[in-house]
Amino acid sequence: MDVLSVVHPGDAGSELFGPLVVELGHRFDERSFAEGAPPTEAYDAVLVFGGPMHVDQDDVHPWLRDEAAWLRELIEGPTPTLGICLGSQLLAQAAGASVGPLPVPEIGWSQVELTGAGEEDPVLSSLPPRFEALQWHHYAHELPEGGVALAHSAASLQGFRLGDRCWGVQFHPEVTEPQLERWIGDKADLPADPERLRAETRERIGGWNELGRRLCRSFLAAAERLAR
Repeated sequence: MDVLSVVHPGDAGSELFGPLVVELGHRFDERSFAEGAPPTEAYDAVLVFGGPMHVDQDDVHPWLRDEAAWLRELIEGPTPTLGICLGSQLLAQAAGASVGPLPVPEIGWSQVELTGAGEEDPVLSSLPPRFEALQWHHYAHELPEGGVALAHSAASLQGFRLGDRCWGVQFHPEVTEPQLERWIGDKADLPADPERLRAETRERIGGWNELGRRLCRSFLAAAERLAR
């Protein structure tokens, strides 16, 4: 398959997922609306990653308008798509859902629970019914009309499916330990307790990366089934 990664400015790229896509025998391409390099061809699957900007900041990041228009066309078409964090928010917004700031940002490790639909979903069922996930988001979104809620935390919707080929997750299954160390050290978005987060990460990142690989493999397998 030809797999597209849509990335945004900031240290929130494809990380764990990019090498795995290639390892599984697929072609991997990376594009960025922010850098004036939007997709110009069709792909068999699309991954939309995170970023430090927010969906309502198109006055500061005018390229968000172009990406939003592209995503509206994407979710109406046949291409399997997975959005992560900002990617999930952008997909939900493109489908008409409300997106806005949380009273308290979700940053760090917190429990996520699958819904009954999530436990039967072709992609998120690769995850345990309950798991500790790495969160780093200031905004959340509602469930798009016609969407299916797949996972939640105490603070927000964490996963959804739209139709049979579009998924979004708020948590970060693609994050790696070196990447997270850079986030923790970013003075523009410091966590409440950096040392505690570092210690928790050392304990949990190995298992979390295995769940991330499982989710990525599951999405790509679903995309292959849909292509057939």
